[in-house]
Amino acid sequence: MVRALAERGLAGVRELLREEELKGGRLASRVASLRERLRRQFSRQVHHLQQEYRRREEEVRLRQEEQRRLLEREIARLQGSLARARELSGPALQADADLLDAVRSALLLPSDALKGAFKERKPTLWQRLRAFFTRLWQAILRLFGRGKARKAPAKPSPGRTITMGRLSAFGRTLSPDNAGDLFGQLTPTQMKAIQESAQQRLRERAGELSRQGKQGENEARRKEEDLRREAEAAREEALRRAEEQARLGVERRVKDELQERGWARERGGQIAITYALVEKFARLVLEEEAKALPDGLRMSLKGSASTGLYEKGRLRQLDEVARMDLVGSIVESRLRGSRHLVEDASYVYREVRSESVHAVLLMDTSGSMAEADKLPAAKKAFLALYMAIRRRYPDAVLDVVTFDNSVRVLDLVALWEAKPGAFTNTGEALRTAHELLRSSRAHRKELYLITDGLPEAYTDDDGQVKSGNLSKALDSALQRATELRTIGPLAATLVLLKSEDPTFERAARSIARVLGGTVVITDPKRLAFELLVRFVGQQPQERAPPAGPAEPTAARLEPGPSSSAPTTIVGGGGGTARDRRKARRAAGAAPSGAAGGS
Repeated sequence: MVRALAERGLAGVRELLREEELKGGRLASRVASLRERLRRQFSRQVHHLQQEYRRREEEVRLRQEEQRRLLEREIARLQGSLARARELSGPALQADADLLDAVRSALLLPSDALKGAFKERKPTLWQRLRAFFTRLWQAILRLFGRGKARKAPAKPSPGRTITMGRLSAFGRTLSPDNAGDLFGQLTPTQMKAIQESAQQRLRERAGELSRQGKQGENEARRKEEDLRREAEAAREEALRRAEEQARLGVERRVKDELQERGWARERGGQIAITYALVEKFARLVLEEEAKALPDGLRMSLKGSASTGLYEKGRLRQLDEVARMDLVGSIVESRLRGSRHLVEDASYVYREVRSESVHAVLLMDTSGSMAEADKLPAAKKAFLALYMAIRRRYPDAVLDVVTFDNSVRVLDLVALWEAKPGAFTNTGEALRTAHELLRSSRAHRKELYLITDGLPEAYTDDDGQVKSGNLSKALDSALQRATELRTIGPLAATLVLLKSEDPTFERAARSIARVLGGTVVITDPKRLAFELLVRFVGQQPQERAPPAGPAEPTAARLEPGPSSSAPTTIVGGGGGTARDRRKARRAAGAAPSGAAGGS
């Protein structure tokens, strides 16, 4: 989990969980148990959702059933009205409101058949002549005073009983009381026409109610189907959401556990790694890289070497028993005639001066380090070296510096999150190392520099970063290396990542020669191994006189034949073996193969 979170972030943790679930095991069982618990929790929500949809379906069904019963009663009542419409009378209208409404509608909005029954007929020729002579005769009688005009008969003639206008007026005011008067003025033909019109109205209303019932049933059926589809879709969505929430719940639990362990924290709404995680990851990298070391060097990482100056003295406090000289104390007690250890004859080793260490780790983060996984390899190598120094010297002062155009002093988290920049300003990085080490009171000072190429940039006297002039950039780096060499004792290791250009190697050797340090040429895969080997095997060097004038820059940067040296090159970087031995004797340094107090 630590490795996945450090190398790939939260996406790496997700991928690790998926892989562990496929493999099985304790972590997979924990994840499966948590996911199942979350599924059960969300399945209850799905159950409640389904119950809600069932309740809504039942409401629709009950409402439709009630509407269907009401329509059936209404249609049955209209069927009774149809039966009563065969004999129109005042009592029938009084007993049936639906029949009364149908008659009123027929009178107010008469059909064509009803209008035809009440259509006024034109008189025939004989009727006209008869009416003419009748009026003429009445006029003669009135003229001679022998008769009076005859009144119109009280009952209308069968041909003209009532006009359509009067019939419509009856429709507005028709009631069971005046229905008898109306029906008494109608002929059988007209009465039958009204009956048929009222029955037609009742049938149309019954048909309309039937259609409404069918439409209501269809609408209810569609609504039920829509509810079922909606419920099924909601169920599937709820199950999908439950599965998603279960997955997110597992992730939240993992995030919470990572935060509880102090390996991650919330930053800007995102999970960010912490110093504790990087430190834990650095231990893992160190343990992995240390497996490739020989047994003797691997034991040196555990702090078995001497770390200071001790003197022998008598026991003063009880907590000093752990550093007792047991053999010497037994011999001294026997010489005094005692068969047991006595306080006056007990001796311990008391530390009077401890060895302090100050190490500066310089890492190139220029744009070229982004190629071929060089930057991740350099980060891991420095993490392993950092943890190795910290394990062997818990009180050591460690400074981690990255440089491209500019220089930054970082902690482990910022180192691990460092991104590639622009050009390589090696001179400014060495100047920063000089400022960090010159005020240090440590007895041992170490410098480790990882780079993959030439110095490409430099900082002028005004503090401006310049790039593009390789000769000036190298001169600046050599000048800063000369200043740094004045600090002693200093053990410097310059690691150059392999390149096809021999100019890079010559520049690295030039800088290492001025520093009086060691050059290591290797590939990214062996970078951590080479650093650990140099850390546990090298000797601290005493202060040595500064190196002589360097060669002209142009001569140093001229291309030459490719070096046929092995991958790892140890030494000062120039001169014969006799010159190197003479320089070591002048500096008072131990042979390079001796076991060091690293």
